[in-house]
Amino acid sequence: MNSSEFTAQLKCEAQSLGFDLVGVCPAVSPAGLSQFHEWLNAGYGGEMQYLSERKDAYAHPRSVLDGVRSVVMMAMNYKTAKPDEAAVGSGRVSRYAWGQVDYHDLIHDRLRQLREWFHAALPDTKVRGVVDTAPLLEREFAQLAGLGWVGKHTLLINRGIGSWFFLAALLTDVELAYDDAQERDYCGSCTACLEACPTDAFPQPYVLDATRCISYLTIELREAIPVDLRGGMEDWVFGCDICQDVCPWNSHAPPAREAAFHPDPEKNPINLLELFALDDEAFRVRFRHTPLWRARRRGILRNAAIVLGNQRATIATEALMHGLNDPEPLVREAVAWALWQVATKVALEALRRRLVIEDDEGVRQALTRYLAGPVSGES
Repeated sequence: MNSSEFTAQLKCEAQSLGFDLVGVCPAVSPAGLSQFHEWLNAGYGGEMQYLSERKDAYAHPRSVLDGVRSVVMMAMNYKTAKPDEAAVGSGRVSRYAWGQVDYHDLIHDRLRQLREWFHAALPDTKVRGVVDTAPLLEREFAQLAGLGWVGKHTLLINRGIGSWFFLAALLTDVELAYDDAQERDYCGSCTACLEACPTDAFPQPYVLDATRCISYLTIELREAIPVDLRGGMEDWVFGCDICQDVCPWNSHAPPAREAAFHPDPEKNPINLLELFALDDEAFRVRFRHTPLWRARRRGILRNAAIVLGNQRATIATEALMHGLNDPEPLVREAVAWALWQVATKVALEALRRRLVIEDDEGVRQALTRYLAGPVSGES
């Protein structure tokens, strides 16, 4: 079997395992490496220190697989149902996290099956599958493999299925038949994604300041969310889809084939009030094998409090008052901000009582600041 025949069979096998797009490119130094370093140097990566700590490893795929010659890039569609409206007391979760499984687990299992198929055909070869955790500039290689172009919102876009997809890579020391790179950018003069971002996370087209991105704020950031960005979070409790929702290329994207990505009704949207009743173990049981686990309980409750504050959710007063006694200072501070936004007499009195007993200096300072500042109006 020659290289072209084997590559064609490999693509068919990948598609049978649920990958919607498959392309192959040579293992080379990515063309966008210098832009990646400039992005890091500008501080746009925020607290994602693992990026800068491994920045030299991104220089070539050999850091992921020694002796690599080819990179098979694959995309799996996760667009499912239309998002339901988030009423007061509920919050929106990004589409990719709606299902009852962590996409890493599902895709790693498919990559394992593809790797076994590969080894059955070519036993004495090296093969490794990765899903967005290895030092590999996936979008660069996906574009080189012909899967699409990087849009102004910095996500890969494919003309057929838009941008609602996960990327995965299979690296091998076998020289495969390579696809033509995607050279053309089809964004044109459209700036819908840039204009729609409520936190102004795009300093310019094709550049994302992650420190202002709602997805970063609600998932990657481990500390308190800057107060000046909280209003822009609107009702997003985990991730954000705004820049993809407004992209014209997503308006006719086909639905996902993978049933595991279809929404759990408890996440589209998610009830925020009941989250404050979950201790660490209850949170683990409910979210351990879903993407929401990445933010951990403290992060999700922090985000939930901010959403409830943005909604001025008086119906959440009791739940927030419960959260005001949470063992996590991060949660208590966010809850204090939310109660200050709710601004009823009951809410403000709860803040005054908490200030008397608060033992964390950062939370004490926040409580003092909120109680001394203007409020929405007591009632």
